[in-house]
Amino acid sequence: MTVVVVESPAKAKTINKYLGKDFKVLASYGHVRDLPAKDGSVRPDADFEMDWEVDGKSAKRLADIAAALKTDDRLILATDPDREGEAISWHVMEVLRKKGALKGKAVQRVVFNAITKSSVLEAMQHPREVDVPLVDAYLARRALDYLVGFSLSPVLWRKLPGSRSAGRVQSVALRLICDRELEIEAFRAQEYWTIDGTFVTPKGQEFQAWLNSIGGRKLDKLDIKDEASARAIEQAVKGQPFKVDSIESKPAKRHPYPPFRTSTLQQEASRKLGFSSARTMQIAQRLYEGVELGGETVGLITYMRTDGVDMAPEAIAATRNAILKNFGEPYVPSSPRIYTTKAKNAQEAHEAIRPTEMSRHPNDVRRALDEDQFALYDLIWKRTISSQMESADLERTTADIGTDGKDGKHYAFRATGSVVKFDGFLRVYQEGLDDGEDEDSKRLPAMARGDSIGVKKIEGVQHFTEPPPRYSEASLIKKMEELGIGRPSTYVSIMETLRTRGYVRLDKKRLIPEDKGRVVTAFLESFFRRYVEYDFTADLEEKLDKVSAGEIDWKQVLRDFWQQFTAALDDVKELRVTNVLDSLNDILAPHIFPPKEDGGDARACPSCGGGQLSLKLGKFGSFIGCSNYPECKYTRPMTPGAEGADAVPAEGVLLGVDPETGEKVTRRVGRFGPYLQLGEAVEGEKPQRASIPRGKKPEDITLEEALKLLSLPREVGLHPETGKPIVANFGRFGPFVLHDGTYANLESPEDVFTIGINRAVDILAEKKARGFQRPKAGALKDLGPHPSGGGNIQVMKGRYGPYVKFGSVNATLPRDKDPEQLTVEEAVALIAEREGKSPSKKPPKKAAAKKAPAKKAAAKKAPAEKAAKKAPAKKPAKKAAARKAAKTPKEAA
Repeated sequence: MTVVVVESPAKAKTINKYLGKDFKVLASYGHVRDLPAKDGSVRPDADFEMDWEVDGKSAKRLADIAAALKTDDRLILATDPDREGEAISWHVMEVLRKKGALKGKAVQRVVFNAITKSSVLEAMQHPREVDVPLVDAYLARRALDYLVGFSLSPVLWRKLPGSRSAGRVQSVALRLICDRELEIEAFRAQEYWTIDGTFVTPKGQEFQAWLNSIGGRKLDKLDIKDEASARAIEQAVKGQPFKVDSIESKPAKRHPYPPFRTSTLQQEASRKLGFSSARTMQIAQRLYEGVELGGETVGLITYMRTDGVDMAPEAIAATRNAILKNFGEPYVPSSPRIYTTKAKNAQEAHEAIRPTEMSRHPNDVRRALDEDQFALYDLIWKRTISSQMESADLERTTADIGTDGKDGKHYAFRATGSVVKFDGFLRVYQEGLDDGEDEDSKRLPAMARGDSIGVKKIEGVQHFTEPPPRYSEASLIKKMEELGIGRPSTYVSIMETLRTRGYVRLDKKRLIPEDKGRVVTAFLESFFRRYVEYDFTADLEEKLDKVSAGEIDWKQVLRDFWQQFTAALDDVKELRVTNVLDSLNDILAPHIFPPKEDGGDARACPSCGGGQLSLKLGKFGSFIGCSNYPECKYTRPMTPGAEGADAVPAEGVLLGVDPETGEKVTRRVGRFGPYLQLGEAVEGEKPQRASIPRGKKPEDITLEEALKLLSLPREVGLHPETGKPIVANFGRFGPFVLHDGTYANLESPEDVFTIGINRAVDILAEKKARGFQRPKAGALKDLGPHPSGGGNIQVMKGRYGPYVKFGSVNATLPRDKDPEQLTVEEAVALIAEREGKSPSKKPPKKAAAKKAPAKKAAAKKAPAEKAAKKAPAKKPAKKAAARKAAKTPKEAA
């Protein structure tokens, strides 16, 4: 009997069927151990020794494997065919070796690129040893990421309160997003005009052309700068006779695209199917692991994390046969097409992503797939088929239509068209467009040189230059690949990490940096610039690739990096926060202090006039404040215009006058967002304020609504049993009623103003009947099993919003994340991040185990008793303040 280890239970079940009764296939459920999320797991002083930790669930899996090996004499490690798969095999082998479970056992490694019977059986005939250089590259990357994270993050927390953490590759990806935002903000639109015409051939056929040259000089895009210039050209050619100056037709070819690799699959699935990168990989994983076909589980595609674009010779032959069968001999080129990877630092030694069986048409498996799985399989099949098809033959035609203008200059308009003579691969696939769309099908009408051409319309059209677009997930992955940053297995986790840390948000599929992300990037660019440079990160990735090829020593890579990195850390640790703020003010000036239209000082305080605005770092993040604090308390959010900041002066927007007090009611913006205020501060006392409820646009607040909010808390009535008041109000977590220290949530914000005594008593009674426990959260969605095993992942509806639940771990969803759209990969990332924080939040063990000597204990007790005697004088005031706060909980503005 032979024990075979794979990652997932789905793979284990399928492969066990292929191998038969002489094999026992067990799942490791992904990685079986990791570096503990605490300082000291990688020890540079001990030549980068690494301490690994096996979690409880993985320990059980490993115990099962060890138990199986007691009666078996051979272990085959058959994890995925990439660096992570090699690492999982190595971890399993190392743990089993330490347990003594491998004594006298043969240990072998096999890899297969597809989960099909033929691929698996073929792999079993060619076992090898674990690839040590590949494992070394994994260890180096893991150590680097750990050391950067655990060394740099504490510096961030001390120098930039409110920031989360920094990662080696994530920080560079974040810089790309922030740099693009700076480009957009610095962009100034330029006006330009084009002269477009509608012309008519002698046979009455219309066609479009644009002004291409004047007096023999070709026009550049911005040459016609304004309306006056455009109108002058219109007048110069108005009423003038046009004829064909020249017409030329040239043959052209369009060649097919290579088959998919990880990044191009994610990009095309985004463009054509609207899938996020995480969703694409989730579906691809299911297609790879297989579906039920004809009573057995069959993998439909090859491994989906790859930099490679080549295909095995037998796969190319099968593809050509499928082309012949489905489209005929003209679509099969005379010789196979061979593709090579052009991506910088490509190192994965896999095939491209392709169907495991090219004769398996998408329609043949449609019943076995859900809608999204079918769409992705169809995309992969078409791309693979088209990659081996004949090129498309085109005929491109260019016609120049000219006239001599009234000003004596010759004006030439150009018309172009393309005709597809033979569609070739375009019959199946065209990148970036839905299948069936063809950008090469615009034909020009027949005309000859010297033909007189009629004019239907000539007009100037105004345009403005546009800023570069924000990155989408797909375009960011493409850029990262071009720069040699990241690898196929890391793209999804990079995107998710940036979002879960609150550094970016996704809006209409575009990545927009949050203020928190921009501050972190500016800090890293100021004080750790080398480590967020694109070339440096790409060079480091290249060194790691050389490690995997066995060309350089992995620990030498770590030594070189650590020596320079620690020097940079030491320099920054000595910095004062004022130095940090000065640098951030300079870098972020175009964003946080945009130029004023009147040319005035962009950093002049609009409240006191004499102070200078500066970035401030608070517990809850960054904001802008005045240098004359505390005399001037002007603050605003970091981004001008956020929450209406640019439209709200320091004295607020006047909504009206309170008819009872005669005081002004204003809407203002503070460091925590918009709020309402009644009157002004008098002798240092704060005026009455009220937060604006979530979901309510500040600019929509009327005087009547403002007065209602400022009147809170509202007394609903006296409780019939206790005689104590019941009050309604808004709190941090929404509308509520409060009675004698018991809070109960209300369903609607309007309930705060309308709820009556009877309903309030019922709601409080229901809360009391539950024993003051919140109701059990309901499951909104079941995402299926966690990749590491141990049960299913569920999306839950909680009191304070949706969250992900896995076992005893609860992880809150980001505010901008729709619970219904959450994927398994996204959920796993949230759970992993939450688990990483858990150790630091565990309460410290009580010191009861280490009892102090009686004398010391008495000595320590005495001051405490003294303090206790003094305390009663202060307690009533504290209790009164606490009661007041409980009755009127409002967010500080």
